[in-house]
Amino acid sequence: MILKWIFLSCFLAIGILHGQRIVWKEDVKLKWSNFKSKINNQRGNNVVAYTNCGWVYSVVKSTNPKSPVKIAIETVFNEDKSWKDVKHINDYVLAHEQKHFDIAEVFARKLRKEVYEKIKTSGDYNKYFQSIYNKILNDYRKFQVSYDKDTKNGIDEEKQAEYNRIIAEELENLKSYSTI
Repeated sequence: MILKWIFLSCFLAIGILHGQRIVWKEDVKLKWSNFKSKINNQRGNNVVAYTNCGWVYSVVKSTNPKSPVKIAIETVFNEDKSWKDVKHINDYVLAHEQKHFDIAEVFARKLRKEVYEKIKTSGDYNKYFQSIYNKILNDYRKFQVSYDKDTKNGIDEEKQAEYNRIIAEELENLKSYSTI
């Protein structure tokens, strides 16, 4: 009986957590209803929305360093940590926020590519994964900051159009790493 309740509790917790995340898919776009946080934790009065996104990964490996390793990497949008100012939102701002999510997928694909090329065994994972992850994460963070700075948070429409093109090209160039 206790085991049954533990299983049910875990199942419900997983369902609740999964409900707060959206996994990136090419044909699924964000909607304003996905931005569920009531708290603007960003500095500045000119912030209209905040997209909280990134990656989650899982690893199946062995203590035997020569055993194969399996790594799954997903790009996720966190609904409960993403915020909007309902008085200032519009479709253009939503498109800018979608690009933040798309950028996360670009860098997830770069991470998948590095993992696919360099990590075959549990020993490889132990030796290389953290440094690969940290490098890609650092590049990802820098790109996100540059994106907002260069586009002035989407206000500079010419720069926004340029970034839209760059992001679309990167997604296309790395299409073979949309999953591994």
